[in-house]
Amino acid sequence: MTPLSTAYIVAAARTGGGRRNGRLAGWHPVDLAAQVLNGLLDRAGADPEVVEDVYMGCVSQVGEQAVNVARNAVLASRLPESVPGTSIDRQCGSSQQALHFAAQAVMCGVNDVVIAAGVESMTRVPMFSTVGLAQKAGMGHYQSPLINQRYDNFQFTQFAGAEMIARKYGFTREQLDRYALQSHQRAAAAAQAGRFRDEILPVAIRLADGTEPGGLHDSDEGIRWDASLEGIGSVKLLQEGGVISAANASQVCDGASGVLVANEAGLKKLGAKPLARIHHMSVLGHDPVVMLEAPLPATQRALQKAGMKIGDIDLYEVNEAFAPVPLAWLRALDADPERINVNGGAIALGHPLGASGTKLMATLLSALAQRGKRWGLQTMCEGGGMANVTIVERL
Repeated sequence: MTPLSTAYIVAAARTGGGRRNGRLAGWHPVDLAAQVLNGLLDRAGADPEVVEDVYMGCVSQVGEQAVNVARNAVLASRLPESVPGTSIDRQCGSSQQALHFAAQAVMCGVNDVVIAAGVESMTRVPMFSTVGLAQKAGMGHYQSPLINQRYDNFQFTQFAGAEMIARKYGFTREQLDRYALQSHQRAAAAAQAGRFRDEILPVAIRLADGTEPGGLHDSDEGIRWDASLEGIGSVKLLQEGGVISAANASQVCDGASGVLVANEAGLKKLGAKPLARIHHMSVLGHDPVVMLEAPLPATQRALQKAGMKIGDIDLYEVNEAFAPVPLAWLRALDADPERINVNGGAIALGHPLGASGTKLMATLLSALAQRGKRWGLQTMCEGGGMANVTIVERL
C-alpha cells in the first residue's frame, strides 16, 4: 500500500463578515465565493491550471446557491473551465468538511492541489429556505416517518438544543451574556490591533440594492464596539423562561472563505511554502435532539486518536453558535479559557453557516502565527448532532 502524503495548507482567506442587509448584501453568493477563489490564487502565487478540484461548503443550497454553487463559483472565477467543483452540506461544518475532503484527496494522491471553501449569503438566501420553500410547494418535510418514530416526533431545532445544553450544565443567562460580551471585546481588540488584516480578503462594498458606494469591505461588520453587559442582557429571550437570546447567539452573516490545500508534489507545482500541516481530522455523530453537544465527545475522541492532550493544544477555535456550546466544551475538556476564540467568535464576528469552517481555520492560522504558537484545534456543532474536529500544526 502506498503511504499517505501529508496535507498542507498553503493559503487561507476570508471576507469580513457582513451583517444582514449590510455591506455584502449586494453580492451574488457565487460571485462572492469567486473572489475568495481568486484571492487564494493570488496569495499562493498559484497558476490557476494547477488547481484540480474545488470543494465548497454551503448549507442553504437553493436559489442563488443552488445547482452546485461550487462549480458556479469556479465559472465565475479565474480558474479554468477544466476545474470541477462539488458542493457539501454538513450543516454548519460544511466548509470544515470541505477541508477534510480536500486533505483526504491530496493525502491519497488523487489530487495534488485542491481548494476547500465555503459561502453563505444569509441575506439573499435566508436560513431554513430549503425547508420552508419546499413545504410551501407541497414537497413535504425532511423528518421521515422512521425518524419521527425513533425520536418520538421531536422536531429537531438548534434553539431547543442550546437551551438543553444550558440547562444540563447549569449556565445562567448572566454567564452566557458575559461570554457574549467577552466575544465582542476580544473581537474589537483584535480588529483595533489589526490582527484580522492578514486573513481578510477585501472586496468591494455592495449594498442590498446592488449599488456600490465605493470603498472596500475589509472588516467584520458585526462587532459591537460599545457592547455592555446591560445592553446584551436587555435583549429579549428567544423563549419564555429560557436563557438564550439573539445577543448570546451567533449573528446572521454573509461571507465566503477558503484554504488552498496541497501535498508535497503540489507544493512543488505551486512553488510555495505551507502555512500549516494537517495533523488530525475526524467527524462524529451524536444526539440529534440536544444536537449541539457533539463537539465535546468529538474533541475527546480526536485528541485520543491524535495521541494528544488538551494541554498540548495552544489555541482552540470552537464555533460560537450559541454561548453554551463553547462554555460546555471548556468544562468538559477542562480547557484553558484564555486559549479559546482569542480574537472573538461568531457571537461578534458572525456565523455564515457553510462558510464558517474555513473562516475559522483562516482565523486560527493567523492567531497561531501572530502568537508564535504551534498547535491549533478547530471544532463546531452541526445540525443533526455532528461535529468535525481538525488539528493543525503551524509550520
